[in-house]
Amino acid sequence: MSVIHPFKAIRPTRDKAQLVSTRPLAAYRKHILRAKLDENPYTFLHIIHPEGDKEHQSKANSVERFEAVKSRYDSFIEQGILIQDPEESFYIYRQTKGTHQFTGVIAGVSIEEYKNDLIKKHEATITSRESMFTNYLNITGFNAEPVLLAHKHLPELDKYFDKVTKTRPEYEFSTTDKIKHELWVIDARKDTKLIAIYANLNQLYIADGHHRSASSARLKDTIVKNKQPQFPNQDYFLAYLIDEQKLEILEFQRLVKHLNGLTPEDFLKACKAHFEIEELKKARRPLQRHEIVCLLGKEAYSFKAKEAITSVKDVVKQLDAQILTDYILNPILGIEDLKTSKDIDFIPGTKELKKVVDLVRKDDFKVGFLLYPASINEVKEVADQGGIMPPKSTWVEPKMRSGLTIYSINE
Repeated sequence: MSVIHPFKAIRPTRDKAQLVSTRPLAAYRKHILRAKLDENPYTFLHIIHPEGDKEHQSKANSVERFEAVKSRYDSFIEQGILIQDPEESFYIYRQTKGTHQFTGVIAGVSIEEYKNDLIKKHEATITSRESMFTNYLNITGFNAEPVLLAHKHLPELDKYFDKVTKTRPEYEFSTTDKIKHELWVIDARKDTKLIAIYANLNQLYIADGHHRSASSARLKDTIVKNKQPQFPNQDYFLAYLIDEQKLEILEFQRLVKHLNGLTPEDFLKACKAHFEIEELKKARRPLQRHEIVCLLGKEAYSFKAKEAITSVKDVVKQLDAQILTDYILNPILGIEDLKTSKDIDFIPGTKELKKVVDLVRKDDFKVGFLLYPASINEVKEVADQGGIMPPKSTWVEPKMRSGLTIYSINE
């Protein structure tokens, strides 16, 4: 069974929710970030990016910087911009983007279940990033962005959402990226249905947020090992649980800055050993699994993996991102480590095709590869078998906003 935990969220007052909530810091270009900091005194960016103000200059990921984050956070609470709910609650969050609607539950989930692999992973974490996030949590004492967890379809959950979302939401606002956000607060003392519904699940899958979940588990282990004072909420981490059928999974395109000394003709010749290649009249996205569209100069080609590749039983080696790595990026283009190479860029599938094509045609990159999106079943199969997907295999939506429901570890 999956255990979900209600908590007393620290969150914006109703009138300031739209002003406080923000996309992750990395989502903003420098000039837009500057404008938001200058024009909006309530944005959560003032908390997570304290060095944006002259009086808080500090080195990235340093103790000093995390202490500045904590100081700004405390200041927002003192000013009444952020308040804490008086009772432990669950939070129904709905995000509407175009015709796509995402509805799920924000709650605490069990670190013990995470450690026992009942919350399954498909991505390897980097130890240095784990350590950095753990230090951040230990100093700031809060988590403002939920880990995205997927689960099997639960018909009774749909019925519950239908009933709750007919009432007035606590928050209802739209953001400049044309996304509508709604939040309902469920007092856990008066309504225990969600706990019973989620108890029907045997496992959850991390769709986005592997480092955040790993760092929460690591913090708990550190507290126990060092016999530090216990944090009241240390046994859980902040998560957004959503039906796997409601998720939208897109691909990451790969753009490479060189042909590793090959001419375009020699590159295509080398690729023919493992792919059936057909020149296309114009660039398009792949139409099916195991087809990769190659952008080479002003031309576009369909690369279809040969049967010797597609008949391999290993689930990871069947992923198109891994096929591209194993048969083109590594052996032909000399890209040895996708995590560290400066010769490759990753472009999310949300980017318009024309803009991706232009990056190659304008000679910013010598070759580009368009991939077919991985399915949720592929993600689950990799996780179930304990496998690890290649870096930047999936772009998963919804993308959560920071600062709407803050999970305090300390209280």
